[in-house]
Amino acid sequence: MKVLFVVSGSSQYQNVAPSTRSLGDSLAAEGVDVAYFTVKGGSIAHHWRSARSLRRHLKAEPVDIVHAHHALSGWVAALAAFGRLPLVLSYDGPDVLGSFVASGKRTLRSKLLAALGKTVQLFMSATICKSQQIAAATITRKRCHLIPDGVRLERFKAQEKIHRKELGLDKNTQYVLFLADPSDPNKNVALVEAALEILNKPDVELLIRYKISHHAVPKYLNTADVFAVSSFSEGASNLVKEAMACNCPIVATNVGDVAWVLGDTPGCYLSPSHKPTDFAKKLRHALQYSEKYGRTKGRERILALGLDAKSTARKVIGIYEQVSNKKLGTRPSPTERLQA
Repeated sequence: MKVLFVVSGSSQYQNVAPSTRSLGDSLAAEGVDVAYFTVKGGSIAHHWRSARSLRRHLKAEPVDIVHAHHALSGWVAALAAFGRLPLVLSYDGPDVLGSFVASGKRTLRSKLLAALGKTVQLFMSATICKSQQIAAATITRKRCHLIPDGVRLERFKAQEKIHRKELGLDKNTQYVLFLADPSDPNKNVALVEAALEILNKPDVELLIRYKISHHAVPKYLNTADVFAVSSFSEGASNLVKEAMACNCPIVATNVGDVAWVLGDTPGCYLSPSHKPTDFAKKLRHALQYSEKYGRTKGRERILALGLDAKSTARKVIGIYEQVSNKKLGTRPSPTERLQA
């Protein structure tokens, strides 16, 4: 079975986002032939023009299924191949939920893109939603399969804080790690900064890292004392799952599927609001936990939820087999289907 991933180019990740590349690698390990078609440029106009290029590409290199990642890439796939090939779309969250500039506030452009994101589902053979929140925002829930992203457990594994010297970090400082663009208002780094100001602990430092190599992420997650997620909105946070796999204590706002992923794991805390006082309280608990116990048992939670990359790949293969009526060997393909 040959599948073409249609992705929106990202200079940060050399065109293919780590979560998408991870899925592609996991599918390849299960026997799927995965190729990539990258849309150059992030505007609607760039995506519109890319449909013609994709149509030519598919004539030159036929595939069994086109799997688009992000709603705008879904439009490229629909314009190029609707009615001719099975089309699968993976939503990533903001493409149907919108991007927030403050709690509950979205720009007009964000609302328009979300509307486009919902509409493209009508042209898809199946859609993959990574959280219940994303699924609830779609138009046709009967076509939606709930499959959270899986974690490459061989890459994200718990280690002692052996990377501090390599990363130039002080062994006597407690680090609160923020792995997002600090200039993105939706990521809300101001909440973490305000919470740390309330705590007023001179031996605690905010460690902001953005545009780092994905191979460096496990090092930082194994080095940090606490991983902080302060977003106003998330579809499904892959970084939270990766932090759990590294047994890193976590403080997060209640966005996307974070509450479900954290569960009642000791050392992982959910802030009840976006108020700095609430976030600071949870951050204090997490820092105390980290100082006393070191690491959590988050990896056990990831395994219990079946959020490893191999399990995810097999569920996606189940969708491919369903929409193409082709079987890939005799492998069972468990797919969790959402009911309307």
